[in-house]
Amino acid sequence: MADAHGTVWALGTRDCSLQRRHQKVVEEAPAPGLDDALRTTLYDAAVAAARAVDYRGAGTVEFLVSAEGRPYFLEMNTRLQVEHPVTEAVFGIDLVALQLRVAEGEALPPGPPLPSGHAVEARLYAEDPSRDWQPQTGPLHALDVSPAPGLRLDSGYAAGDLVGVHYDPMLAKVIAHAPTRAEAVRKLAHALERARVHGPVTNRELLVRSLRHPDFAAGRLDTGFYDRHLGELTKASPDPSQRRSPRSPPPSPTPPPGRRREHRPPASAAGATCPPGPR
Repeated sequence: MADAHGTVWALGTRDCSLQRRHQKVVEEAPAPGLDDALRTTLYDAAVAAARAVDYRGAGTVEFLVSAEGRPYFLEMNTRLQVEHPVTEAVFGIDLVALQLRVAEGEALPPGPPLPSGHAVEARLYAEDPSRDWQPQTGPLHALDVSPAPGLRLDSGYAAGDLVGVHYDPMLAKVIAHAPTRAEAVRKLAHALERARVHGPVTNRELLVRSLRHPDFAAGRLDTGFYDRHLGELTKASPDPSQRRSPRSPPPSPTPPPGRRREHRPPASAAGATCPPGPR
């Protein structure tokens, strides 16, 4: 964030490594796995880029970090990004309101507020990850994420809306903030797991499994995560109706011709999810 009076803030780091088709799926702040020297390098480079063009307003400088820890400049997005809520949560500020005040000429304080805790965001897409991420359409019957402390929902859709073919398939962003990364990840996975999402197929189950994957929990993140793990993350769960306890009687024999037997499996209480929409 840069004002017209010579002040430029570096508002922490974010990691956006979990992507599909070069589009982000899960983002978090601060970025895990960065040592102090690398973090300082990124801060200095971002501030230098903004000063070099006399930049004003909110912006995001993106880097690719190699396996050896070497950063490479990618681009500067001269705007807020979809994942800005994780920065807002960690720094306790409203970036949208702040950039408007800066545009009106207001001066920033000499330094940004101190960060606190960790925040993780998941993008709920109307898409089917098990079918090459195919976008899904149709009426959205329910989209309900139970409110909780440290949980935020930014949604572009509500129950009764029609998910069409003309826009990005992201239904919502769900953001969790907590004192530690582990707590934030656990809170977000729990919220997504209990969410009511009924209508088009979504990536909700993929998000929950991603957040609980050992590599994600350990902060071992890179842009090849889904290339390596998509099969296991989209594997169908066992059908509860086919499970049988050791003490339960064996299934009855097939009825003779002329008799009709109906089986009604228990109702499922899930839904689905999808890609980018709200900004």
